[in-house]
Amino acid sequence: MGIADKAKDSLQDMSGKAKDKIGDATDDKDLQAQGKTDQAKAKTNKAGEDIKDELG
Repeated sequence: MGIADKAKDSLQDMSGKAKDKIGDATDDKDLQAQGKTDQAKAKTNKAGEDIKDELG
Protein backbone atom coordinates (compact mmCIF):
# COMPACT_ATOMS: atom_id res chain seq x y z
CA MET A 1 0.00 0.00 0.00
CA GLY A 2 1.42 3.34 -0.98
CA ILE A 3 1.80 6.17 1.49
CA ALA A 4 -0.76 8.23 -0.41
CA ASP A 5 -3.34 5.44 -0.16
CA LYS A 6 -2.67 5.02 3.56
CA ALA A 7 -3.06 8.76 4.11
CA LYS A 8 -6.28 8.87 2.08
CA ASP A 9 -7.78 5.95 4.01
CA SER A 10 -6.74 7.44 7.36
CA LEU A 11 -8.22 10.80 6.42
CA GLN A 12 -11.47 9.18 5.30
CA ASP A 13 -11.65 7.21 8.56
CA MET A 14 -10.99 10.29 10.71
CA SER A 15 -13.53 12.30 8.73
CA GLY A 16 -16.07 9.52 9.19
CA LYS A 17 -15.47 9.40 12.94
CA ALA A 18 -15.92 13.17 13.17
CA LYS A 19 -19.18 13.06 11.18
CA ASP A 20 -20.43 10.19 13.34
CA LYS A 21 -19.70 12.04 16.60
CA ILE A 22 -21.08 15.38 15.38
CA GLY A 23 -24.19 13.65 14.06
CA ASP A 24 -24.66 11.93 17.40
CA ALA A 25 -24.16 15.17 19.35
CA THR A 26 -26.60 17.11 17.17
CA ASP A 27 -29.06 14.23 16.73
CA ASP A 28 -28.46 14.34 12.95
CA LYS A 29 -29.00 10.73 11.90
CA ASP A 30 -28.08 11.42 8.25
CA LEU A 31 -24.69 12.87 9.19
CA GLN A 32 -24.12 10.02 11.60
CA ALA A 33 -24.90 7.50 8.83
CA GLN A 34 -22.52 9.28 6.44
CA GLY A 35 -19.81 9.02 9.07
CA LYS A 36 -20.35 5.31 9.54
CA THR A 37 -20.32 4.84 5.76
CA ASP A 38 -17.04 6.74 5.42
CA GLN A 39 -15.47 4.61 8.16
CA ALA A 40 -16.64 1.40 6.49
CA LYS A 41 -15.27 2.52 3.10
CA ALA A 42 -11.90 3.35 4.64
CA LYS A 43 -11.75 -0.03 6.38
CA THR A 44 -12.70 -1.85 3.16
CA ASN A 45 -10.11 0.07 1.13
CA LYS A 46 -7.42 -0.73 3.68
CA ALA A 47 -8.33 -4.42 3.65
CA GLY A 48 -8.16 -4.48 -0.15
CA GLU A 49 -4.77 -2.78 -0.17
CA ASP A 50 -3.49 -5.20 2.50
CA ILE A 51 -4.53 -8.13 0.30
CA LYS A 52 -2.75 -6.58 -2.70
CA ASP A 53 0.38 -6.17 -0.59
CA GLU A 54 0.25 -9.82 0.49
CA LEU A 55 -0.18 -11.06 -3.08
CA GLY A 56 2.71 -9.16 -4.45
